Amino acid sequence: MPEGLKTEGDAGEVAREAEHRTEPRSLIQRLGHRGATLATAESLTAGGLCSRIAEVPGTSVALLGGVVAYSSAVKRNVLGVDAELLEQRGAVDPDVAAAMARGAAACTGADIGVSTTGVAGPAPHEGKDVGTVYLGLACRKSTVRRLGVRLPEGCEEPRAGLSAAEAQEWLSASLLLDLDGDREEIRDASVEGALKLVEDFLLTVPPGIGDQD
Repeated sequence: MPEGLKTEGDAGEVAREAEHRTEPRSLIQRLGHRGATLATAESLTAGGLCSRIAEVPGTSVALLGGVVAYSSAVKRNVLGVDAELLEQRGAVDPDVAAAMARGAAACTGADIGVSTTGVAGPAPHEGKDVGTVYLGLACRKSTVRRLGVRLPEGCEEPRAGLSAAEAQEWLSASLLLDLDGDREEIRDASVEGALKLVEDFLLTVPPGIGDQD
């Protein structure tokens, strides 16, 4: 991740400094140990996240697949992102990120989906500044109950683009990262942030457990 990382809100709990990189091996081991599977949906990182995870031997125990959705047509037709949401908001949007994560998990049959969408530069896009990145996270509610997890701090649940049926099936959210750096640094930081987001999700516990009176 780039030096001078900027975050907004609680995103700093998810995007670590460069020397504190999330290790994909431990993430895959944790997923495998808990019997959970993962899929990715990527826009600005263009497969870099899935590739990073797949560096680990035996990744297939947990990683089911990934979708590179650079265009809105792929987001809509493959990942099932709501067409009206894309038209009104554009691709760089928190609810689009959450929908991409749901779509990745749905089309691969995975328990958990994680996504990246944003502006890596060199110029702003759709009215969003360079370095604006949204990470998406989705998990089947049956898996949420089985694993006893909850959304990490800083995540925001979707306000649009979510059908009643999807709301019944999925827990989903997005996280904003506001990143400094050149195109490569922003893409690398987005990969690191997405890995950390999944790691944090798997390490959460339900409300009440461990709380002090």
